[in-house]
Amino acid sequence: MAVEIKVPVLGESVVEATVAKWMKSAGEAVGADEAIVELETDKVTLEVPSPVNGVLADIVANEGDTVGVDALLALVEEGAAPAAKPAAKSAPASAPAPAPEPAPTAAPAPAAAPAAAPPVASAAAGVLSPAVRKLVEENNLNPAAISGTGKDGRLTKADVQKAIVGGSAKMAAPTASAAPAPAGLRTSDAREERVPMSRLRRMIASRLKEAQNTAAMLTTFNEVDMSAVMALRAEYKDDFEKQHGARLGFMGFFVRAVINGLQEFPAVNAEIHGEDIIYKNFYNIGVAVGTPQGLVVPVLKDAQDLSLADIEKSVTDFGLRARDGKLTPANMAGGSFTISNGGVYGSLMSTPILNPPQSAILGMHKIQKRPIAVGDKVEIRPMMYLALSYDHRIIDGREAVSFLVRVKESIEDPRRLLLGV
Repeated sequence: MAVEIKVPVLGESVVEATVAKWMKSAGEAVGADEAIVELETDKVTLEVPSPVNGVLADIVANEGDTVGVDALLALVEEGAAPAAKPAAKSAPASAPAPAPEPAPTAAPAPAAAPAAAPPVASAAAGVLSPAVRKLVEENNLNPAAISGTGKDGRLTKADVQKAIVGGSAKMAAPTASAAPAPAGLRTSDAREERVPMSRLRRMIASRLKEAQNTAAMLTTFNEVDMSAVMALRAEYKDDFEKQHGARLGFMGFFVRAVINGLQEFPAVNAEIHGEDIIYKNFYNIGVAVGTPQGLVVPVLKDAQDLSLADIEKSVTDFGLRARDGKLTPANMAGGSFTISNGGVYGSLMSTPILNPPQSAILGMHKIQKRPIAVGDKVEIRPMMYLALSYDHRIIDGREAVSFLVRVKESIEDPRRLLLGV
């Protein structure tokens, strides 16, 4: 029985996605809960698994296609045995059949393999998905010389990668160089390359520009002495990791400090909706994470109820899932305030851009030893610049500056976080 694989619910306000990559080809065996296709939305990249064991019978949506929620992606024949492998064996079986007559010429049997390429030439010369075309062009391949295993003999990304590893790419390279004038084919010595923006990158660009165009954005700065937090972390990090199974970082302290400040200055946690102001009595703290695909902001839901260990575990989990492309739209929705840490990349100071519809964002930066005045003496201390960008339409300067000072005080004296003062 054929089971339909459809586009799942993509999350809050997300109605369509792009088919980024097929992990399986038509005719391949698939296992229950095994990822078979990768979708890219405005917010995240997510994998769609097969609900049953069987064979991927038909791929309906090709790589690069835009698909809506509940659109048909593929059909899986439940319980079926993979047909592709027997078919592959039967083809060579028919080729060796004439070989026994001229026994001395048994050696040319490998030459029968290239003979299998021409039947696919017409299909390979047809429409290539964006991902396959990019891979073909980057490696100067002749698509007509590669056997396609996709629907109707189309080339898949796996077919091209197999050709590269198997060495047929090197044979095809001269074909590409022999025709130096094919329109649109990027040569190996090209000085520039034009590629389409991904949906995620387009959405990041759109939202950041929207924030600049809409909000009356202003940034205020302060600096924080990290000595106390660093000493506390150095003293207890080993015990903390043994007790909770998570490394003790700095993000947990900043999340707790931010929540203390938001509770005292609720406008910083609010947002504008039309002509109304929505004050939120919960604290969903977004933690900006950089990925190869772009910046994503998973959210710590109801962070006011999380312990320091819970926060550190969640932040670590978000980082790993972002790296592996495992974040879901639900992980990204509902944030009320964002923390961005440019310090992990070496940034000394920046002016972070708001994450709409939120009204404020805190920027952390690199910890750097600097001489500062302590009483009447000059001492070398590990210092960090903090930046708070905020929407001046809803947050006054007094509130913004006071909020940032409260965060600074909590970090410089972590006992405040324990006492909630």
